[in-house]
Amino acid sequence: MGQTTSSTAILRRHPLQQHLRSFVDARIKWVRDPYLDNAVEKEKNLKQLISLKNIILSHHSKTLPVAAVSGHLKLPTTASKFIDKYPSVFNHFLSLKPLSHPQVRVTKQALSLHKLETLICNSAKQKLDSAERLVKLLMLTKRNKLPLFVIDKLKFDLGLPFNYVLDLLPDFPDYFQIVSMENFGFGLELVSWRKDLAFSVMELRMREKGRIPIRFSMNFPRGFDLQKKVRDWVAEWQNLPYISPYEDASYLGPNTDQAEKWTVAVLHELLHLCVSKKTEIDNVCCLGDYLGFGNRFKKAVMHHPGIFYMSNKIRTQTVVLREAYRKAALIDVHPLMEMRYRYIDLMNKRVKRNPLQVRPDGRKNLSVFSAREGKENYSIIREQDVESKLDCSSVSEVVEPNVIELKLERRGNWRML
Repeated sequence: MGQTTSSTAILRRHPLQQHLRSFVDARIKWVRDPYLDNAVEKEKNLKQLISLKNIILSHHSKTLPVAAVSGHLKLPTTASKFIDKYPSVFNHFLSLKPLSHPQVRVTKQALSLHKLETLICNSAKQKLDSAERLVKLLMLTKRNKLPLFVIDKLKFDLGLPFNYVLDLLPDFPDYFQIVSMENFGFGLELVSWRKDLAFSVMELRMREKGRIPIRFSMNFPRGFDLQKKVRDWVAEWQNLPYISPYEDASYLGPNTDQAEKWTVAVLHELLHLCVSKKTEIDNVCCLGDYLGFGNRFKKAVMHHPGIFYMSNKIRTQTVVLREAYRKAALIDVHPLMEMRYRYIDLMNKRVKRNPLQVRPDGRKNLSVFSAREGKENYSIIREQDVESKLDCSSVSEVVEPNVIELKLERRGNWRML
């Protein structure tokens, strides 16, 4: 954390100004926000899908055994069912080599998106943007360093490269260094404090608008109503001095209103560093545990529903920064989010499968698809057995010389008839 500002210095000299009164004793009702729920739900499985795509393409063969997927990635269902759910992104296939196992690879459409995404990520502008987001994350900590496992939890939301340790850090040796952290394994440390980046988004807005004291924007969903004593408390709380999240305010009593405003400032800035302006509460708590915040982040979310929204969609809890959204849409869309929206479109694209797929090289293999009572089965037959019944010119997809296209049965078993 950086040097203290005048507001921090004043609070140090006058501890009674820390406003010892704790949060008002009133229940704040959680009200569902369908727009923000939709913003969360439309990205269901997106993180896992992009991660699996990156894992597959990181292998030299650009393929991965289906049985090995679960060892690389935690999925909401079995690897086979997950892959089968997105046929526009992933392909099952089986090599003709003896004792071969089912494999997975990405489709041509997904590969095209990946190449475009790679161009964006490898651009000098995007690399600098990613590096500065990571710098600011490290500057939110007391010692300007974090264990790698904490950064790994946040890397997708921060827009960092999949393998940021190899693909990003070496380009910025003046920013970062890998260090050993006792009890935490390896960590990432800031080489030197970046004074030019030690300003929160709230402080930058204050510079533009000249508004003092700094107040957080609050938006409530339709049907939400605060009790009068809560509204009065919030109004008074908003007028408290704003302490930058890049300052060390750990001297504040943890149960004071002033400490809560600083906690909100840290969480607010963290969500602004995320390209989607949201992250899972588990990620927030993981960072909070390391910072020594305990459950203060969770309390901040509960006490300030006009600033943060907690969505219960997609099998988890997600903290959303309200001010960053207009209904279900991001107001400022980061280039990486534009790419992710294209992946979502591809995920939701329905694939019309050809009933027969034939290689045009005159060799043996053919895969046959049939659907009967919701079951999907495949056969491997010789081309000459059906040569007279097929018009090969009508087949649009080409099967590579060494593979046959297969699909997993819905009940999860491979069938070779």
